[in-house]
Amino acid sequence: LLTDWINTTLKEEHIVVKSLEEDLYDGLVLHHLLENLGSVKLDVDKIALTENKQRQKLSVILEAVAKCLQLEESQLKWSVESILRKDLLSTLHLLVAIAKHFEPNLAMPPNVQVETITIENTSRGLKTVSATEYITGNKDNLGAQSKDDAFDELFSRAPDKLDAVKKVFLQFVNQHVGKLGLDVKDIETQFADGVILLLLIGQLEGYFLNLRDFFLTPASTTEMV
Repeated sequence: LLTDWINTTLKEEHIVVKSLEEDLYDGLVLHHLLENLGSVKLDVDKIALTENKQRQKLSVILEAVAKCLQLEESQLKWSVESILRKDLLSTLHLLVAIAKHFEPNLAMPPNVQVETITIENTSRGLKTVSATEYITGNKDNLGAQSKDDAFDELFSRAPDKLDAVKKVFLQFVNQHVGKLGLDVKDIETQFADGVILLLLIGQLEGYFLNLRDFFLTPASTTEMV
C-alpha cells in the first residue's frame, strides 16, 4: 500500500519505488514526497551521493517531518541513522506517520503488527527480548476508539438526561459570553455558524479576537466555514 501510494504521488516526477528499504534510505524519495504532499521546501540538494551528504540530507528532511507533524523527539520512532542503515521498521513508522498526516483518507489497514527480537551481547551471554511492534496503531488505541465515549453513552442509555446536560452547558456558555452581551438559548442552532464558539474561546482563554479575522454575522456557508 505504501509503495503504491508513493508511486502514485510521484508519478508525474517519474519516480518508481520498488523496495522501501533500498529506495528511501538516501533521502531522495522522501525529499520529493514532502515537496509534493506538503509543499515543503528543503534547503538541500536533490541528489546526495556520499554517505555524509545523505546523512546531512536526512537530518534536514526528518527535522522538517517532525516540525510538520508537530512531534517531539521522544515521540519519533525513527532516526537519521536507522533510515540510513535501511531499517525497514523505522522506514515503515516514518512513512505511516507522513501518510496519516498528509493523506488521512488513505485506506491503511489497522492494527498491523510485527514481532521483533532484540539480541544484546552481555557478560553472561546473549540476552534476547521479544516484543510486538505496532505499525498502524496498537490494541489500546484501537480499543479506545471502539468504545463509546461519555456522550455516546448518554445518547444511547440515558436520552432522558440529555436536556439536563444541555442546560448545564447553556449555563456555562452564557456565564462567559454573557459578558459580551450575548444570550445563547439553543446550542444546536446558535453554534452552527462558529461565531459563538469563537467568542467563547476568546473569553475562556482571555484574549481579544480581531473582528476582521472572521465574519461576525456570516451570510453564507463559506463565511461560516
